[in-house]
Amino acid sequence: MHQPRRRDRRPAHRAGAAQHRAPASVVEVEGADVVIVGYFSGKQKDWAELMDAAARELGARGAREVGRIVQRRGVSAGGAKKMALPYSSRTLLTYGKVREAATLRARTNADAAVFVGGLTQRQYRVLTGMLGCPAVSLADALTSTVLKTS
Repeated sequence: MHQPRRRDRRPAHRAGAAQHRAPASVVEVEGADVVIVGYFSGKQKDWAELMDAAARELGARGAREVGRIVQRRGVSAGGAKKMALPYSSRTLLTYGKVREAATLRARTNADAAVFVGGLTQRQYRVLTGMLGCPAVSLADALTSTVLKTS
């Protein structure tokens, strides 16, 4: 006989709830080598300008851009309805693009990967592990004098 569904013991996810940040340790922005990572919808035509602006803002804080990775959704074959959604809730990017970013980070020996968009706590943790360096959002990198790591 079919068992009745039991209550899930995990806390409910509320869409309006604030995103929690991962625990922080310190990496200096000034003098840090960073890889800039952007995720954009195919409808967003100014993605190159946004990446350039991020590089300028980080440069003004003393960071050095050593590479860029861009993931665009909806440029090639795919569902137009999904263009604004991330490829993965864990990594935001496709697995291949994460591997590409990890390879670039290792080749350039970057100190951090700065994502142009915001990241959830889970994305901070997963991307930091997969990239082998702190993964932070641009907003976090610019609002403090340190880059946050997990």
